[in-house]
Amino acid sequence: MVVRKKFIPLQLAMERKHTKEEKMQAFGRLLDVMDRLREECPWDRKQTNESLRANTIEETYELCEALICDDQREICKELGDVLLHIVFYGRIGEEKGQFDIADVCNKLCDKLIFRHPHVYGEAVAKDAEQVLESWEQIKLKEKDGNKTVLSGVPSALPSLIKAYRVQDKARNVGFDWEDKQDVWAKVREELDELEAEMRKEDKEKSEQELGDFLFAVINAARLYKLNPDNALEKTNQKFIRRFNYIEEHSIRVGKPLKDMTLEEMDALWNEAKALENRD
Repeated sequence: MVVRKKFIPLQLAMERKHTKEEKMQAFGRLLDVMDRLREECPWDRKQTNESLRANTIEETYELCEALICDDQREICKELGDVLLHIVFYGRIGEEKGQFDIADVCNKLCDKLIFRHPHVYGEAVAKDAEQVLESWEQIKLKEKDGNKTVLSGVPSALPSLIKAYRVQDKARNVGFDWEDKQDVWAKVREELDELEAEMRKEDKEKSEQELGDFLFAVINAARLYKLNPDNALEKTNQKFIRRFNYIEEHSIRVGKPLKDMTLEEMDALWNEAKALENRD
């Protein structure tokens, strides 16, 4: 029998809470390490914003993986890796005479204070929903803020996340379904249109209708307070686990996957599914 590996989140237990002074000391230590590496390490010395960009993206995705797995030890480690990149960019900016890490922190603090008038001003917010209702309007008033509601969505975002973000930003200014249940009629309408075009085998129109259908499904997820990116990633992981179970079986019995029938693979898939449900 194949022993299926089960992920068990590793809990990172703090011996004690650090004081504010200890946190500041730790951040200062990081800045000292960064300064020395930039001056004495040949690899660190040659890095630029452009050369670091790909690594920053990779580190961010590794953090996202740790977050979705709820692996506290990995979250702590990956946060450090992302923080290193932030400090690195701050050091490069300082060398160019453009900004330094203090400017980064101060600009962030100024933005947070400006965007939270219910904390730092006289405005009142009874709950998180009320905060979100005024969020986009506040950002439009910022000196260096968004010129339009949707301009704050990065063009380089993955399409699924971008769809969720543009819908959410439109919602914050009142452009949304009055009753979330009404979205299902739109989902079914888009599915029918997609099926019709795919039956005609019109690739261009099918692609357009597929995009419309996915956009409607993401809209439904948002209205029901589900994160479609997290949901899809969990399904990806589930598929990988179950397919790996099939592949492990094929290796154990010495029968390549391409020589297995679909019925055999379906049976193994159901075995993997049953094991997950049992656990």
